[in-house]
Amino acid sequence: MIIPRSEFPGRYERHLLRRSDNVLFQTRSTELSDDSLLQAQKEDHEEIVKFHEDFSQALDETVKLTPSVESDIILALKDRLERLYEQASRLGDKQDEHKQALKKLLLLIMSSIRQGAGNDMQAHQELDQEDQARSAHFQLLESNLVADLLSPDSVIERQDLVATLLNSSKDELSTVLQLFEYQQLIKIMEEAGDLLDRLIHANHDMSEAMEKYAFIQSYAQYLVDNIQTESK
Repeated sequence: MIIPRSEFPGRYERHLLRRSDNVLFQTRSTELSDDSLLQAQKEDHEEIVKFHEDFSQALDETVKLTPSVESDIILALKDRLERLYEQASRLGDKQDEHKQALKKLLLLIMSSIRQGAGNDMQAHQELDQEDQARSAHFQLLESNLVADLLSPDSVIERQDLVATLLNSSKDELSTVLQLFEYQQLIKIMEEAGDLLDRLIHANHDMSEAMEKYAFIQSYAQYLVDNIQTESK
């Protein structure tokens, strides 16, 4: 191959690399070539260009806010900034500066919203809860896999989910499994077990994938134990 892989790949290149010559993806496995890699990098670059345009516009609108601006405009801008942060989390290259800037812009927006709440203690309490939820959500987005899965137009299709999880590192799994409820994990384990059985019977070495499968089982059991503890 002539085209080098990106140092910090975006979501299209990441998923291409996951699927490349990977038996876990079965018919969805693909051969890595200069053409496929170049196409993925092109799509990732286009997303970065679009993000920069949207970021600049949101930045300009935020700094031009006036004390008299209507609350619905502020809330709409807050939602845009949150979506931009999610978008930045799945982009290629390093987006740390943009993500930090978005956090600062959100702090500015939230300060304006708190001023509008005046002395309403219940409103401030709800805003505190919103801040905590946002912080936890942004922490999850530090995982590229989480960011890829949560994208509204995720490159990881439903039929790729189990293979993607079994192909992930345990560090990635420890974060991404938090996205799923127990019943969803049961379904994932059923599909993973069937997939691994087929591949083992076809004489493929699935030792690493079996370790990931066991990790998912352990996490599901952890959820069950917590549910039982909370119900006592």
